[in-house]
Amino acid sequence: MRNIFLGQLLLLLVVSSSLFAQRPDKPTSSEIYHELQQLNFLGSAMYIAAHPDDENTRLISYFVNDVHARTAYLSLTRGDGGQNLVGPEIRELLGVIRTQELLAARRTDGGQQFFTRANDFGYSKNPEETLSFWNEEEVLGDVVRAIRQFKPDVIINRFNHRTPGSTHGHHTASAMLSVDAFEKVNNSSAYPETAKQYGTWQPKRLFFNTSWWFYGSQEAFEKADKTNLMEVETGGYYPSLGLSNGEIASLSRSMHKSQGFGSTGTRGSQSEWLEFLKGDFPENKESLFEGIDTSWSRVEGGENIGAILEPLEDDFDFENPSSMLRPLLQAYELVKQLKDDHWRTIKMQQLEKIILDCGGIYVEAVSETNSINPGNTYKITLEAINRSDFPVVLQSVKTTNGTVLLQENTTLEPNKRYEFEATLTSQSKEYSAPYWLKEEGSLGMYKAPPDKIGLPETPAPEQVQFNIALSRTELPVVRDVVYKYNDPVDGEVYQPLEVLPEMTVSIADKVLIFPDRDDRQIPVTLTAGRDNVNGFVQLNYPNGWEVSPAQQTFNMERKGESKTVLFTITPPRDQSEGYLKPLVRVGDQFFDKELVTIDYDHIPFQRVLLSAQAKVVHIDLEKEGDRIGYIEGAGDAIPESLRQIGYSVTTLSPDAITLKKLEDFDAVVIGIRAYNTVPELAFKQTILNKYVEEGGTLVAQYNTNRGMVTEDVAPYSLKISRDRVTDENSDVSFLAPEHDVLNEPNEITQADFEGWIQERGLYFPDEWAPQFTPILGMNDAGETQTKGSLLVAEYGKGHYVYTGLSFFRELPAGVAGAYRLFANILSLGN
Repeated sequence: MRNIFLGQLLLLLVVSSSLFAQRPDKPTSSEIYHELQQLNFLGSAMYIAAHPDDENTRLISYFVNDVHARTAYLSLTRGDGGQNLVGPEIRELLGVIRTQELLAARRTDGGQQFFTRANDFGYSKNPEETLSFWNEEEVLGDVVRAIRQFKPDVIINRFNHRTPGSTHGHHTASAMLSVDAFEKVNNSSAYPETAKQYGTWQPKRLFFNTSWWFYGSQEAFEKADKTNLMEVETGGYYPSLGLSNGEIASLSRSMHKSQGFGSTGTRGSQSEWLEFLKGDFPENKESLFEGIDTSWSRVEGGENIGAILEPLEDDFDFENPSSMLRPLLQAYELVKQLKDDHWRTIKMQQLEKIILDCGGIYVEAVSETNSINPGNTYKITLEAINRSDFPVVLQSVKTTNGTVLLQENTTLEPNKRYEFEATLTSQSKEYSAPYWLKEEGSLGMYKAPPDKIGLPETPAPEQVQFNIALSRTELPVVRDVVYKYNDPVDGEVYQPLEVLPEMTVSIADKVLIFPDRDDRQIPVTLTAGRDNVNGFVQLNYPNGWEVSPAQQTFNMERKGESKTVLFTITPPRDQSEGYLKPLVRVGDQFFDKELVTIDYDHIPFQRVLLSAQAKVVHIDLEKEGDRIGYIEGAGDAIPESLRQIGYSVTTLSPDAITLKKLEDFDAVVIGIRAYNTVPELAFKQTILNKYVEEGGTLVAQYNTNRGMVTEDVAPYSLKISRDRVTDENSDVSFLAPEHDVLNEPNEITQADFEGWIQERGLYFPDEWAPQFTPILGMNDAGETQTKGSLLVAEYGKGHYVYTGLSFFRELPAGVAGAYRLFANILSLGN
């Protein structure tokens, strides 16, 4: 019984964590009515796919807002391997952003969010490769865990488990694992720990969310046998919300801003098709929940509750929702007595929220600061108000560990704010940080404490419990302690209260390239996490390198104050790489974390603690030319990387692309996906070609082959495909070994293709004019060789280069060979 209770408690944490650090929910009467509809539906659905933005928001919104079912999306990864259209963050930090984008999407469509520990390690061509990086046993266990925990009646896969190799390997793997989990969740010997914790469960049916796309064309789909398919109308309109399902789905989809998935709302009839895979097929095809009792009769003792709550929908008082408080409280007392632990926990939580919303009862706990240290004492302001005529008593306020902040019955008079201050001593022993980043995992897997597996984010470190009495019913209302301030433009702004170290330290440049033996002064920035802190900082460094002085002292008076100290770094004689790691000592404590801030308007303010370090690389590198013009695309860190090796880089806006301006540069580089994201390039290609013709070197980096602003990206014909090489260790052939790009000013060898990360490259051209010379051949295992990763053509007096090599990943990662090759590309014609 205790294990089951803990499982339900964890479920509560999953549900409530989606509100972490968010502006408090203040629903309208129409939204409360919507909550009541969901309260009276006892059925659940789960959608399963591989990445953030894979989910079908039309179906999720349909389940939540039309069917009124509890609905969850299980994303196997956090999308760490994608690109970022809103900023420079990649890998783990991008995963933090995309996690929050998913939570923002779920707040929009009303669903809940789960994850596994699988790491999005980058594009994979088949599920076998995917599952060789993921720990298949652990990820399958996480899927089983999520299903047992959420207990969906209906599961829907986004992808087809029967067509490996036809799409991203992560996609197919997610469907394969879902099908396997469907067979295991009701077997107590499969993953017995979660069977004991949550109980076994058997979903009623499993579907694949198919469409004409999976059949090759709309015509082929129309001719297909649909005996095993169900059509679901998802174009409904919800008067109580003032939105169609398509509009809600588009708003949800548009939260995936880092991936450029802004979506225009749709109105009118729209269908989704579901192929039945396993379980009981609905005979009449009228409802996905056909044959499943979704009324209160589903649970023993539920009929009496339904008799109280169901009439409230028909007689809902939009002018005065508080008139429903007495029957809601009566139902709450009956729900507390339900024997079904799963539904009791869920419905008590839903009822608690509706009761507070109907009564206009608002409570919050606001800290005077947005960060504290472990064991800190800090002040909070507590507010409680009852905006109804129903008698409400605030009995007490306590911390979740039992510390009493208020112990006196206080009647909350109608619409009169009750506010008081209290002092808390934090019981938090761990720093605030995404739990999956606290311990280093593998390329394919994150590590997580058992009690947090599946959670979308780390629960708030500090909480208080308001014990409220309405008539004879007592509600324990738990609230996260948050930080709030007034912004002159945005007004009321909420941020999380976080537990942070007394000192953080950082090196601004994460990769430091030394193209020669000259020493360099490296700034190290210290930031105080409390008042009056002093100590010293040193740099740990790899063998062969030299650092002076051995340590630097510091003294800072105010929390938040920063100070920069300088260390002189001298590289060794031979090519070498390693890491500089600052270490700060304050008294008998050591600190080695960097605090990274992520602040975008569409997601909550985030701060992430990472190990403070910088990669140092001494490269045997020569270059010709100096002045580089850079036309930004979807965003990358290549300009900063080129400055590291001595280039003078000027960022060019589209309106600065004139022949006179380009003549100032020895080479011009076009950023990744520029021909997908910069509309002006459709009208600037003639100027770029003229620049090459008159002796310039133009380097175009990868673009996707869909949604290009122009097909004319080069002075000669060039067709971009979806060819890519995902194995970063794949063999590389030199197709033109005598070409200058492989010899001048650096002789490129096989050693220069060692240590690459995530992939060789993507979206290589597969057709080109004879004026192009293919330089490199490469392929993934079992595939034919591609030759379009690096193409060079002479045009007039200059050189045009198109490359799909992943320089945007390799240069920021300090891959020496990638720098040497890129320097050769920029040196063409110089």
